[in-house]
Amino acid sequence: MADLKRGRLIPGMVASFESTNIDPASVSVATCLLLMADLTTVEIDFTKVKDAFKVPKPVILTLVMKWLSNRSRQLANLHYKVSENPQGIENKNIEIQDPFCLTIDLSIYENLPNPEIGIEMVAIPEGTFMMGSPKDEEHRSYRENPQHLVKIQPFFMGKYPISQAQWRAVAALPQVSCPLMPDPSAFKGADRPVEQVSWYEAVEFCARLSRKTGWEYRLPSEAEWEYACRAGTTTAFNFGKTITPELANHHSIESYGFSSNGKQCGATTPVGSFKIANAFGLYDMHGNVWEWCSDPWHSNYQGAPSDGTIWESAGDQRRRLLRGGSWRVYPKYCRSAFRVSDYANTRNSQYGFRLVLSPPLDYPNLSKNLSN
Repeated sequence: MADLKRGRLIPGMVASFESTNIDPASVSVATCLLLMADLTTVEIDFTKVKDAFKVPKPVILTLVMKWLSNRSRQLANLHYKVSENPQGIENKNIEIQDPFCLTIDLSIYENLPNPEIGIEMVAIPEGTFMMGSPKDEEHRSYRENPQHLVKIQPFFMGKYPISQAQWRAVAALPQVSCPLMPDPSAFKGADRPVEQVSWYEAVEFCARLSRKTGWEYRLPSEAEWEYACRAGTTTAFNFGKTITPELANHHSIESYGFSSNGKQCGATTPVGSFKIANAFGLYDMHGNVWEWCSDPWHSNYQGAPSDGTIWESAGDQRRRLLRGGSWRVYPKYCRSAFRVSDYANTRNSQYGFRLVLSPPLDYPNLSKNLSN
């Protein structure tokens, strides 16, 4: 309740500050420090302090570095509660104890069509995991061999796939390499995931946002994607051994494991509408839209890097990885380990993406601190 009251109080305080002759940068930093008295509320209504946040990078860096100094936040040991649904399916309907989330507020940029668009980025801690599927996993593919240990450095990842509203906002920014259609999706809806975007167009989206903000936005490596999807789990899905229409948007006419088939949506659904996050606080990692990854296609993991970086060497450079499944595919294709590819210039009503934000290079201790 105290957090809610503080959230209502702050915009009014900022409005009062703006009526005085105080440097806007000082106001923005002071407001951030006040909010950091209790960082369980990180979301800020930047639309109320638009003028003070014309240059977002110093403010966001202040938030990040202040939070990193708090050693009590053990991101590497996030806790969650596991509940059993009525069908007996292990459903990790996660209650994150203390997630850290950056909100990339697009409203601070001038001439954007919607003044209230933001992108939430969740902190993903460093760690190791077994990439690929175990030999006893149902419907596993040779493409998921050999299962191998990978060490991942910390990064930030979009809480949801990029929505159509977010796409339109960034598509309005100046071109970097290629043009972007403002409304490419087959299934219209501001809060639905953007689809019918090629790999090149997803990369262009990242480039435009990076140029505007000065931060390095990009598509995840395949290893980063699977690590983030699993969030410490080893089962076929991050919510357990099976999947149902109540857990994710997929073509459920076919069952997986002990699940029963059920009703299909037949289209994309609004991002986060299933209300089920994994242990890192990420939504829609299974189903809805396939998500582009950075890596070129390799038919298996022979020679794959063990550090989680993009596997650039060899492979088919014309094709790029897609992970997570979609509204149109069977459950077996939505597994955490399943991997497929398509030509990088392909547009499809099943293809979307989510952002990754790399730690700033000018803060060499950031990676270490994120896991402490």
